[in-house]
Amino acid sequence: MSAMHEIDYKIFGDDMQYVEVELDPDEATVAEAGGMMYMDDGIEMETIFGDGSPQQGGLLGALMSAGKRVLTGESLFMTVFLNRTGQKKKVAFGAPYPGKIIAIHLAEIGGQLIAQKDSFLAAAKGVAIGIAFQRRLGVGLFGGEGFIMQLLQGDGWAFVHAGGTLHERTLAAGEVIRVDTGCIVGFQPSVNYDIQYVGKIKSALFGGEGLFFATLRGPGRVWLQSLPLSRLANRIIAAVPRVGRGGREEGSILGGLGGLLDGDNN
Repeated sequence: MSAMHEIDYKIFGDDMQYVEVELDPDEATVAEAGGMMYMDDGIEMETIFGDGSPQQGGLLGALMSAGKRVLTGESLFMTVFLNRTGQKKKVAFGAPYPGKIIAIHLAEIGGQLIAQKDSFLAAAKGVAIGIAFQRRLGVGLFGGEGFIMQLLQGDGWAFVHAGGTLHERTLAAGEVIRVDTGCIVGFQPSVNYDIQYVGKIKSALFGGEGLFFATLRGPGRVWLQSLPLSRLANRIIAAVPRVGRGGREEGSILGGLGGLLDGDNN
């Protein structure tokens, strides 16, 4: 008998989506802490170490699972949403920033998905959420966001988030695609992941795309995103003006002149 909870779901919205999960009596879903949007009365929340999957194997397994999550930059804890009533109840989880929510039935892709560490949103209770180290030296030294990724294992539904526009592609055996490391949402374990140098000094120094690409070699399915969280954050930081003590933009000409006139610059 499967330990996975066979949940039903619907995805709503366009650019800012949320997924609504329908739970039968005694069904549960697990999600990152702080991801819940709303839930029906009768659903109980429980904070747990790790993911609560059978693979944890007791207290020691739970501690190891939680420790692995720390390596991916996530919280030690996750939240389980359990329907304790005798009726169907609903709970919804919102996307953290503009993009698309992808529903992936793990049983249909071989039971495993390697995902970007920021992309996981929620899953049926019983799905194990661990880490996947990229073992190649080049990936470890230069892989950036793609060095430590999440490994989702099980045969139930998992929901991941892609920033911006989603691109799904099935690579044939030996087919290669080169992408920015941050643009990877996830891929099947059958896909080979490596790092490749851009190849031209001029492009590397002035192209703005970084020194290295990620290369994904088939066979297998890959999911890509047009707007990684890191890229969005960098653009926001670059666009935010630095405000001085007087409330003016320190980097502007007018701000500098104002400081001279009122004696702010000493």
